[in-house]
Amino acid sequence: MTTITSELPSAAEQIAAANASGRTPVVFVHGLWLLPNSWDRWAELFGAAGYAPITSDWPDDPDTVDQANAHPEVFAKKTVGQIADHIEAEIAQLSVKPAIVGHSFGGLLAQILAGRGRSAATVAISPAPFRGVLPLPISALRSSSPVLSNPANRHRAVPLTYEQFRYAFGNAVADDEAKELYEAYMVPGAGAPIFQAAAANLNPWTEAKVNSRSPARGPLLIISGTHDHTVPGAIAKASFKKQQRNDAVTEYATVDRGHSLTIDGGWREVADKALAFVQRFAPGGVQT
Repeated sequence: MTTITSELPSAAEQIAAANASGRTPVVFVHGLWLLPNSWDRWAELFGAAGYAPITSDWPDDPDTVDQANAHPEVFAKKTVGQIADHIEAEIAQLSVKPAIVGHSFGGLLAQILAGRGRSAATVAISPAPFRGVLPLPISALRSSSPVLSNPANRHRAVPLTYEQFRYAFGNAVADDEAKELYEAYMVPGAGAPIFQAAAANLNPWTEAKVNSRSPARGPLLIISGTHDHTVPGAIAKASFKKQQRNDAVTEYATVDRGHSLTIDGGWREVADKALAFVQRFAPGGVQT
């Protein structure tokens, strides 16, 4: 059974605490259909390892799942560029360059921010594709179909039904756990980023692009779930191959999980891989 921990302080409070502590910050970036509290257990783990965790929010994120489901309109019309700029502004308040860990669209955002020179080390977990990533597996199209099936969803927030969640996120866990995860974590997701990623290779001006050749990018690890329907291995591997052209360290790892790999019962295996990578390139503890 998945244990849901209590809510963490706001991103602003965590930033202030990180600066006061002098520890290396780790910024966690959530993806669509999730909130910052999806990182609670990760934050505890990294905090115990000597880091200052920050569960970053997207613009107008509600505090709780109940609030999010009661007011889905707050997610509408949020674009990749707006969200990236919002998180970059949060990072700019830190006195020490952080490591960044992101999942799904958070993994795309983490790579965008790394390309802007904002990350000491980056872990992108099942990252959404960016311009230049070409594979379009059928499972990825099916997972995004609740949004892409209606062009009007570009300007809406779209919830997932349990059946849609079961296919896109919870296909690699038992039904009981999938239902628990759905109730505990799922919130409506902004439609715009899905449309932006889907059309990225047709739009030279897309916001869903990564400066993968940036000399300021820093070390990067991409983690892929072998049972992931939303971001299948073909997409994650193509992202890795684009990023591998960078002169900095670029690594790829797999875990035997689905897209819920950061929140389900197997989260610790994924978190340990991410932590080990961050420890290699952005050591924790007080910075002098």
